[in-house]
Amino acid sequence: MGVPAFFRWLSRKYPSIIVHCLEEKGKECNGVRIPVDTTKPNPNEVEFDNLYLDMNGIIHPCTHPEDKPAPKNEDEMMVAIFEYIDRLFNIVRPRRVLYMAIDGVAPRAKMNQQRSRRFRASKEGVELMEEKSRVREEIIQRGGFLPPEDIKERFDSNCITPGTEFMDNLARCLRYYVADRLSNDPGWKNIVVFLSDASVPGEGEHKIMDFIRRQRAQPNHDPNTHHCLCGADADLIMLGLATHEPNFTIIREEFKPNKPRPCALCGQMGHELKECAGVAREKQGKNDEFADSMPAAEQEFIFIRLCVLREYLSRELTMASLPFPFDFERSVDDWVFMCFFVGNDFLPHLPSLEIREGAIDRLVNIYKDVVHKTGGYLTHNGFVNLERVEMIMQAVGVAEDNIFKKRKEDDENFKRRNKEKRKRMRAEQQGPAFLTTGQFAPQALGRRDRPEPVQNARHQAYGMRMHSNMDAAQSLKATMKNGGNPSAGFSDSRGAKRKAEDSDSEPEPEDNVRLWEEGWKQRYYKSKFDVDATDEGFRTKVVQSYVEGLCWVLRYYYQGCGSWKWYFPFHYAPFASDFKDINGMFTDFEKDTKPFKPLEQLMSVFPAASGNFLPLSWRNLMISVNSSIIDFYPDDFAIDLNGKKFAWQGVALLPFVDERRLRAALADVYPDLTPDEERRNSLGSDVLFLGKLHPLFDFIHELYRSESHQVSTIPAELCHGIQGSLNLDEDPILPDKIVKSPIPTLRDISHCSAINVKFKDPQFAEGFVFKAVLLSGAKIPSKVLKPGDWERGNREPWRPQLGFNPNRQQAHLNQSAFRALGHSLNRNQNVGGQYSNTPPPSSYRQGGFRPTQSSAHQPVMYPGCFLKQQEPSRTF
Repeated sequence: MGVPAFFRWLSRKYPSIIVHCLEEKGKECNGVRIPVDTTKPNPNEVEFDNLYLDMNGIIHPCTHPEDKPAPKNEDEMMVAIFEYIDRLFNIVRPRRVLYMAIDGVAPRAKMNQQRSRRFRASKEGVELMEEKSRVREEIIQRGGFLPPEDIKERFDSNCITPGTEFMDNLARCLRYYVADRLSNDPGWKNIVVFLSDASVPGEGEHKIMDFIRRQRAQPNHDPNTHHCLCGADADLIMLGLATHEPNFTIIREEFKPNKPRPCALCGQMGHELKECAGVAREKQGKNDEFADSMPAAEQEFIFIRLCVLREYLSRELTMASLPFPFDFERSVDDWVFMCFFVGNDFLPHLPSLEIREGAIDRLVNIYKDVVHKTGGYLTHNGFVNLERVEMIMQAVGVAEDNIFKKRKEDDENFKRRNKEKRKRMRAEQQGPAFLTTGQFAPQALGRRDRPEPVQNARHQAYGMRMHSNMDAAQSLKATMKNGGNPSAGFSDSRGAKRKAEDSDSEPEPEDNVRLWEEGWKQRYYKSKFDVDATDEGFRTKVVQSYVEGLCWVLRYYYQGCGSWKWYFPFHYAPFASDFKDINGMFTDFEKDTKPFKPLEQLMSVFPAASGNFLPLSWRNLMISVNSSIIDFYPDDFAIDLNGKKFAWQGVALLPFVDERRLRAALADVYPDLTPDEERRNSLGSDVLFLGKLHPLFDFIHELYRSESHQVSTIPAELCHGIQGSLNLDEDPILPDKIVKSPIPTLRDISHCSAINVKFKDPQFAEGFVFKAVLLSGAKIPSKVLKPGDWERGNREPWRPQLGFNPNRQQAHLNQSAFRALGHSLNRNQNVGGQYSNTPPPSSYRQGGFRPTQSSAHQPVMYPGCFLKQQEPSRTF
C-alpha cells in the first residue's frame, strides 16, 4: 500500500502489537541435515490454523536480494523461493490451510501504480548502468583497482508480472514444490494447500481476502479460526482489520533501517557508488577467505497481533454520550477508511495530510469531535456515507492553511539543525587553525612508528596533485572575484573560499506552489493541472473522481472489486477544502466489467525496454514510429518531486493508457500469438492440493477414477468447514505417479502421495453484501494491554504478557542458581567499571536507602541476588 512510514508510525504508537518470532533451526549431524519437525507444537506458544502467503513479497527478495549475492540463474531463484516458504512454514506451522497467492491481472486502478513502478525501475536501471560505466572509467584513468566487470545479463524484475514466461515457470515449479512437501514432509500431511497463480485475476492479498470473506459467509465456518498472513505491505494491516476476525496475525520481515549495502561497482561495504575510490580491499589476516564476498545475515521475522491493535483502537475510539449506540466494529471500519486519506495504491494522498505530521491522529480527533453531529458512522459494510464524510473533510479544510505553514516552519527548523550539525562535525574534523596538515599533521599516540600504508601510489599521488590544484584554483577565483583582494569574502580557517551559506548544503528542488504563502490554491491548480483555480467545473471534476476513488477502495477492501475498469484519471489529489456538496457525486459503478488478459496488462504497464517479454509483433507497437499507441511508451518522462526531496518520493508524469485505443491496436496482432502464448494469455483458476492422509483425499481421488466432469461441492465436514466447487484438472498431479522436476538440480518425485484439483470459491447472488461484523460464537482473545483502571493499591500486581501465551509460567531461581549467578558477577572483585562504585541516584533515598561510607567501596549488589537467607527463591 502506498503509505510511506505507516508501519513505522503504527509500531511506535502501538508498540505492544509486535512480537518477535521464535524460530527453531534445523540441525546437522555427520554432514547430514536434519530438518525441523513441524508436527511438534509451535515454539511461539500459539497454534495457527491457516497461513496465507502474499507471494510477491517472497518472489522479489528471492530473485533480486539487496543484502546478499543474487541468484545466478532462474533455477537458483526457484530454490530460494522454496527455502523461504519452508522457513515461514517452520515458524507458523499451520494445521489446516496453506494459501499461496501470486499477483494476477490487477484492476485498472492498480495498473497506474504498476505502470509508474515499472517505468521507474527501467529508467533507474539504465541510469545505474551509465553511472557505473562513468565511475569505472574515471577510476581506471586514476590507476585505481576494480574487479573485472560482470558481463552477466541484468535481471529485469519487471518479468515478475502476469503473462511472462518467468511467471509461467514459477507456477509450474510451485506445483512440483507442493507435491514434494505433501509427499515427504510429515508437517504437511493434514493440511490443504491452495495455489492461486498469476493466471488468476486479482492482487495476491485481495485474492486471500476474498477467500476469507467467502468462507466466513458459510454456515460451517469456524469463527475462531486463527489466521496468519505473510506480507510486508502496510495495507495487510487494514485488510486484516476489515475481516473482523478476532484471531488475525501478520508475519513479516523485521525492517532494520540503514542496513549496509555493498558498492555497486567494487562490491565492498562502507561506501556508495559515487564515493568509490577503486582501492583493493585489505585482507583481514592471511586466512581471510571471504575478503571479496558480501556478508550475508539471515532476515528475522516479527508477528503483528491485530487482536492487540484492536485493544488499542478500542481505547482510542470509544466515545461517550453519543446520540446513537456505540459499535466498536463500525468505528474500526471508519478508522480504516480514514487511513485511506493519507495514501494508498489507488489514490494520491491529500496535500494537507502527511502521516509523518500526525495526519491519522488529526483525523481521529476530528472524527471524535464531528461524529456527534453526523448522526452515525461514516461507513457500513464497505459503503460510504458521503454526507458525513464531507463534514470530516470540511473540518480538515479549515486547518489546511495552518498545516502548510507549520510544515514550512518545521522544514526550516530541520534544515537549520542539520546545518549546525554539519558545522560542528566539520570543526571537529578540521581541529584548531594552528594545527599543521600533511606530513606534519599530529598523529595519535603510539601511531608515529606505524604510518598508514599506501594502498595505491598512483591514486594517492593523483589525489595530492588534485588537492593542491583545487586549492590554487579556488584562491585564484577568490582573488579575481574580489578585485585582486584574496582576503575579501568569507573564508574558512584554511583560506579556502566557501559559500556564504554552507558548502555542504544541497540544492533545493524548485517549488513553484509554495503552499505556505497566500494564494497557494491558485498556484497548485495552475502548476499541477494547468488550469485556473477559478475554474470551478474542473475542480468539481477532480473532487468527484476522488470521491469515486474513496468509494471504490472501501468497496474493494470489504466486498471485492467493484469495477475492473475504474481508475483515478489524475496525478494529483484535490484539497480537503474542495470537498463541497459531494453527497450526490457517486451512485454506483458500471456492472459486469471484466479484467484485462495477462498480455494486455503487460502492454499497459511495461516500458519499451521490457518489451522482450512480449511477442515480437506486440513489442513493435511499443517502438515503431508508425504505431498508433507509441505515445503510451515514452523513452523519458518527468518526475515531479511535489515538495519532496528524493526522486522515489516524486510523481512520475506518465500518460494514462486509453483502453479503447489499446484494444483497437492489439486487435491486429492477436492472430500472431503462438499456442503457448495464447495459453499464457488466458485466465486460469485456483488449484487445491492435499495428501493421502487428508479426509478429503478419497473424495477427490474418486472424481478422477470416475472421470466425473461435473462440478462437485466440497463436503464441509471433510475439510474443516471449507466449502467451494471442484473440477478436474487437465494436467493433474496424481498419487503413485512420477512427478517430473522442472529444476535440473532437484530430483523427480518417484512416489507421489499428493493429488490436486481445480477449486472455485463459493458463489453468491449479485448484490450480496458481506457483513463486516464479528461472527456469532467468536471468542475475543484475552486482554494483553494493562487495564486503564488498574491501581497498585487495591489490585494484584500486573504482569505484561510476553508473546502469545497469557499463562506462561514465570522463571524461578533456587539457591544453587543464585550461587552460580553470584560467581558469574565476581562479587569478590574490587575493580569494576566506571560506574561500579557509584552510589544510587538521590531518588532512591526516598525509599529509605542510606548509603554508608563502607558501601561506596563494595561492588553493586542486585536486590534478591545475594540475600538467599531472606529470599531463597525470587521471581524474574
